[in-house]
Amino acid sequence: MERQWLKDIREAKNMTQKDVANQCYIDRSYYTQIETGNRNPSRYVAINIAKVLNFDPSVFFTEELSSPFQLALQNVPIVIAHSDLDLKYTWIFNRHDDFIDIDAIGKKDTDLANNEGIDKLTALKQRVIDSGISGQCIIKFPLSEGWFNYLVFASPLIDSLGQVTGVATSSINLTNLEPLGVNVIEKT
Repeated sequence: MERQWLKDIREAKNMTQKDVANQCYIDRSYYTQIETGNRNPSRYVAINIAKVLNFDPSVFFTEELSSPFQLALQNVPIVIAHSDLDLKYTWIFNRHDDFIDIDAIGKKDTDLANNEGIDKLTALKQRVIDSGISGQCIIKFPLSEGWFNYLVFASPLIDSLGQVTGVATSSINLTNLEPLGVNVIEKT
């Protein structure tokens, strides 16, 4: 399975396969095999590639390692994601079916869709990054089945030096909860 998302991130940074391989201290042909999906990187190599290209190394192993996590959340209407300081996705789990075939890693929300919901989500993420303080709001998104209300929680991602490195979001689809008596009021 080709890792198109990895190629897209590398190309967006104007790097060649050789550039990435050299910075990771691996052979270019090994990196090429990783990018084309013919080989899986070791944990150490995955961490180095992720540092060079600025994404979460767990993306390499999500399919293999998320089984218990995925089983627990597969029928729960929640999307969990990490984005970097440029608001580009570095990790995403359980995305909506409208985006299942889209490689979101390395892309901004505005690269995936353009609507008022995306604008509000982008503003929330940026506010959390700028302030370093968690936030939440209800956001209405237009999806293929209609309009959906999501309760979005956003928290800063902090490195070991206390610096904000991005934002983590958890988005709960409230629309399906309305018949259960959950009162959904959109806040701006």
